[in-house]
Amino acid sequence: MDVAQKVELMSRPPTEEIVTKEDLTTLFETNSKPRHYIGLELSGFLHLGSLISTGFKINDFLKAGVQCNVFLADWHTLINDKLGGNWDTISKVSNYYEKAFKTVCPGVQIIRGTSLYDSHKEYWKDLIQFTKHMSLARTMRTLTIMGRSENEEKIDLSKLLYPPMQAVDIHTIDVDIAHAGMDQRKIHMLVREIFPKMKWKVPVAVHHSLLPGLAEPALNDDMGTKMSKSQPGSGIFIHDSDSEINSKIKKGWCEQGNPNNPILQMARHIIFHEFSEVTVERPEKFGGNVTYTNYQELETAFTGGKLHPSDLKQMVANHMIKIIGPIRDKLAMNEDLYSAIKNSV
Repeated sequence: MDVAQKVELMSRPPTEEIVTKEDLTTLFETNSKPRHYIGLELSGFLHLGSLISTGFKINDFLKAGVQCNVFLADWHTLINDKLGGNWDTISKVSNYYEKAFKTVCPGVQIIRGTSLYDSHKEYWKDLIQFTKHMSLARTMRTLTIMGRSENEEKIDLSKLLYPPMQAVDIHTIDVDIAHAGMDQRKIHMLVREIFPKMKWKVPVAVHHSLLPGLAEPALNDDMGTKMSKSQPGSGIFIHDSDSEINSKIKKGWCEQGNPNNPILQMARHIIFHEFSEVTVERPEKFGGNVTYTNYQELETAFTGGKLHPSDLKQMVANHMIKIIGPIRDKLAMNEDLYSAIKNSV
């Protein structure tokens, strides 16, 4: 695979932004095995966005010869009050996430925050030096990366450590490519601003689109909120049964002719990532079966009124079941883990 093909693979959906594509090209020209990183807070049951869409993007990196590292941010999870702040639960969920990503992304390396900090004694010195370049106001503005607002009245001091820790994680892991969802963009821009001042290597930043939830978006919000465990009915989880997947997609928001809906986004970011073509099955009186060989054909048919929302939903549900089923079977949860997660949210 030549450099142009590698860059093209990095750029395919769900990638939304590369900062910068020129830097990525130079990286591939000078480094045959660049190091990648994506950091994940441990926040409960995995779903289409947190595992499948993210995992498929990681697989693009792997195909391009990149050494991929999934960082399980156990300390960050504690700081952000996730999983009830219970360290035993956080450890159990870390094991669950590790198994899940190794299943979906064969060849990926798993790094845990606890192990990273224990093995790099200079981490805390680097953290203090990094924070010397951050004002309190800038730190507060960056809290959105952890789902917090700078206007929240009750922010304990530990939460102000979260953004600089995430930045120093990137340096400590020796990253060439920092990868995350668009909601983490602020931290990567902070890295690109401060790392040169510290004479640290500045990684290329790759940001992927966030898979929207199934609920109708609020006014002035075209794509709605990202798929989340906090809204079970609006998200598809990898442990959902086939009937639950069918039911959730059937109820999902899919306005006739509107391309900015979660059902089409599933087709774009997940289905066409894995399938070269899809067939919508319909009775002859409604036009019969029709096959689409790329996402744009599907979207054009939908926006042009040639594909009804119910037919689109059924096709998407059928393919999601094909994708999720084998993963769900390999990640069967024991009662102890299920209860630990369920009781912590």
